[in-house]
Amino acid sequence: MPRQPAAIDRDKLRAAVRKLGHEYVFYMLDDAIDILPPAKLHQIAKKYLDLKSLRPDSEIKTKANLLAAVKAFDKLSRAGEYYESFMVNSKNYTAQSTGTTAWIAEWRRLIDRCVAEEKKGSPTDVREAFDILFGLLDYIDVCNDDVIFFADDGGSWQVGADWDKVLPPWFKVLSATASPEEYAVRITALLKHHYNYGRDKMLVAARKIATPEQRKALADSADQQASRRRGGTKP
Repeated sequence: MPRQPAAIDRDKLRAAVRKLGHEYVFYMLDDAIDILPPAKLHQIAKKYLDLKSLRPDSEIKTKANLLAAVKAFDKLSRAGEYYESFMVNSKNYTAQSTGTTAWIAEWRRLIDRCVAEEKKGSPTDVREAFDILFGLLDYIDVCNDDVIFFADDGGSWQVGADWDKVLPPWFKVLSATASPEEYAVRITALLKHHYNYGRDKMLVAARKIATPEQRKALADSADQQASRRRGGTKP
């Protein structure tokens, strides 16, 4: 019998939500849009929005496949569609613009779709979708400030990726599509840049998923990185 979710006191939930930053309330709403049944979604949306403007473009509404959705998001991101700045001062330097919050919510939603698709989608397509989303994080971190706006010194770390959840499915599609050398290089590079804190445990997970050849290449790459750190030299 399926385990029932723990009961939630609605008044306590409302009080907790009031203490959240506006961006987290946005993320909660964005998650709710995906899981609310149509009747309840309609009931909520009609209070605040013009439902006529929200009608599907056609009677038959098809959900874009994962790779197409990710490519469209990448194109819009690089075109600056989510970029929204504001005048920064000593009172709002920790704030997020609505465009930045929306971009983070969409990135997280799409990366969650990648995780879900790993079990049923084409490894090649799912891997490409993962890589495009990772590529956007890298793009932000090389000082391209035309995707999203950070009031203070920011970077991809502010997106808040759940790497423990995201990386093992990526390892699986990467293992199915990459040469041993590519498998090792891609994993060690991503961990170094985005999740060095969890490097050791993720390397353990990556080794379990890898083929014997990939496992050897990963061990060699990790040993080389460790050697460079001990010697104090850069790669």
